[in-house]
Amino acid sequence: MKILQVIPYFPPARTFGGPPKVAYDFSLQLAKKGHEVIVFTSDALSLTARMKIKKAKLMNGIEVYYFRNLSMKFVQHSKLFLTPGMIPEMKRKVKEVDIVHLHEYRTFQNIVASYYVSKFKIPYIIQAHGSIPRIGRTKRKIIFDYFFGYKILKNSAKALALTETEIEEYRIMGVPSEKIEILPNGIDLSEYRELPEKNEFKEKFNIPNNAKIVLYLGRIHKSKRVDLLVRAFSFLVKKINKNTNIVLVIAGPDDGDMARIKRIIYELNIARKIIITGYLNKNDKIKALVDADVLVIPAFKGFPLTLLEACATGTPIVVTTLGDYLSWIDNNVGYQVKPKVRDLAEAIYRIINDNEIHRLFSNKCIELVQKQFSINVVVSKLERIYDNILKEF
Repeated sequence: MKILQVIPYFPPARTFGGPPKVAYDFSLQLAKKGHEVIVFTSDALSLTARMKIKKAKLMNGIEVYYFRNLSMKFVQHSKLFLTPGMIPEMKRKVKEVDIVHLHEYRTFQNIVASYYVSKFKIPYIIQAHGSIPRIGRTKRKIIFDYFFGYKILKNSAKALALTETEIEEYRIMGVPSEKIEILPNGIDLSEYRELPEKNEFKEKFNIPNNAKIVLYLGRIHKSKRVDLLVRAFSFLVKKINKNTNIVLVIAGPDDGDMARIKRIIYELNIARKIIITGYLNKNDKIKALVDADVLVIPAFKGFPLTLLEACATGTPIVVTTLGDYLSWIDNNVGYQVKPKVRDLAEAIYRIINDNEIHRLFSNKCIELVQKQFSINVVVSKLERIYDNILKEF
């Protein structure tokens, strides 16, 4: 099978959240299974930097085309990745593929791809990765939907959802139920067979070995509600557990909310108990998860890969009811609580204070990710989806 994956950003870009990692893992596993995989993407390394890379590159058996962004300043302003150089290449290449897989939703790349796949009658699927809701830049999103989005969704052979919430979001946008299928994110467990030794992250960031670590891992954006975690942590160390050595680690790139978070930290007078690391590379991220006693993600859309990465290292999870719902978390690998300071603080405390609860959740984390969310399991399901579409098309 010859498969074209289309996404605005792709590794080595690492600062755009989960979608580029998901697209890469899918592509890698499909290539290992003998499929011919092509990726069309942009040259964005981050919101401000480009890759120093030629247009086409063979990456672990994946043929990747990096098209130049028209303007990185425009990317910073609008988060639209305009790659006009992709147009003639799409027109030429798309006729050679069996199926096209679109990642994200409101993208220039999807506009171009959907036009040519329709013109040459190539089936395509769309995987929005939680990007359907009109949160932020609402006017721009309405315009996109009116001129392009509804048509992209309508003409897709299949819409892949991460959660039941996303199924409903597709339905609201007019996608028939029979076209929607859940495909969870997956994780390559081979990357977690040999974990680093305990305390390596603590040593790097001068955290005492006996300290408990509450970890946030993700972009520092208002929608992530890191402010709620900071206030819950303050409540935890001031009201619930004054004597225990507890550290909050906030790890991830600034996406516009870091200055506000720092102001809240200093207003609460807890700066001495908080470490802000910025972006962590892959190795340091795994070290952080290994040393963490609990991962806390206060709000999210879709299905963050970070949750699976925590499970792969046996790190329990706490989330709130803000955003999407994942049924496998609460009272299985951790807790899901109301988005209130006290409730969040108490859930964190139960995990870091009770060794038996921590051990139980940790064991279930590892068991769950092996049985349900291994990348091999997920990509086998994706293959079946591709096959069924091609049989019916």
